[in-house]
Amino acid sequence: MKTNSWVVSRQTAAAMRSSRLIKFLRYWDLYLMILPAVILVILFKYMPMYGVLIAFKDYNLMKGVWQSDWVGLQYFRELFMFDEFPRVVRNTLMISLMKLLVGFPIPIVLALLLNELKFLKFKRTVQTLTYLPHFISWVIIGGLAIDLLSPSSGIVNRIIEMLGFQPIFFMSDERIFRWILVLSDVWKEAGWGAIIYLAALLGINEELYQAATVDGANRLRQIWHIALPGLRSTIIIILLLRMGYILDAGFEQVLVMYNPTVYDVADIIDTYVFRVGLGSMQFGLTTAAGLFKSVIGCVLLVLANTFARKMGEEGIF
Repeated sequence: MKTNSWVVSRQTAAAMRSSRLIKFLRYWDLYLMILPAVILVILFKYMPMYGVLIAFKDYNLMKGVWQSDWVGLQYFRELFMFDEFPRVVRNTLMISLMKLLVGFPIPIVLALLLNELKFLKFKRTVQTLTYLPHFISWVIIGGLAIDLLSPSSGIVNRIIEMLGFQPIFFMSDERIFRWILVLSDVWKEAGWGAIIYLAALLGINEELYQAATVDGANRLRQIWHIALPGLRSTIIIILLLRMGYILDAGFEQVLVMYNPTVYDVADIIDTYVFRVGLGSMQFGLTTAAGLFKSVIGCVLLVLANTFARKMGEEGIF
C-alpha cells in the first residue's frame, strides 16, 4: 500500500509539473513581457538590500561593506539617544498624517468630478492640466512657492497689501508652513492619483447607472450608491500602500522648501539624518534611520492588511 501511494504521489507531482510547463509554453509571450520589469526590480530593489549591513558596521569607504568592522546596534542607540529625535519623529508623523487626511480624498473627488464631465475635449484638457504638475521637480515647485509667497515681492503678499493687511512671512511662520507643504503636495499629486480612480470608474457596468436612472436616482445618488462602492476595493488598496509610507513625509519637498526658522515643525527624519548623518559622513547612522523607517512601515502595512482582510476586503497579500 505504501508503495502504491508513493507511486501515485510521484505521478501526481509529475502531472502538476507537466501542467505548469504547458501553461508556461502557452503564455510564454506574457512571461517574456514581464521579464524586463522583473529584472529591474531585482537589480534596483533586491540587490541593493545588502547595503542594509552598513547600519550594523563601522563603514569604511576603503574597506567596503563586507570588510568593515561590526558595531552591532550602536547606530540605533545613537539615533534614539539624540535629543531631537523625538521631535523629528513627531514632525514626520504629523506632516505625513496631514497629507494623508487632506490629500487622500482629493484625487477620489477629482476623479468623480471628471467622470461626470460629458464634454470630452474639456474633460481631457482638465485631466491633462491636473496631472502635469506630477512631472515638475520639487526644486522648481519650491522655487515657485518661495517667489509667490515672498513677503517683499511675492504676488500673494502684494494682493494682501492691496487689501490693506500686513504681509505674511509664509515660509518662516511655523503655524502656516506645514499647510504649505500639504497643499503644494496635493496640487502636485492630485491629478496623477485621480488617474487610478478614473480607470476604476470606467470598469463599472454602465447598466447600473441606467437602472438607477430608471428608478429615479439623480447623479448624486448614483455617485453615492454606484460609483463609490465601485471604487471601494481600489481605495482600500491605495490606502494600504500609503500606510507603508507613513514615515515618508517627502524628503525632497521639505529639503527644498524649509529653512532653520521652521525646523521645530518641519524637520523630519530624512532631513535630520541628511544634515546630521551625511553632513558628518556618518553613513551607518543614516542607514540605521532608513532601516528604522522601513521596519515601521512594513509592520504598519502588515497590520493594516490583516485588519482589512478581517473586515472582508481582499487586501494586497
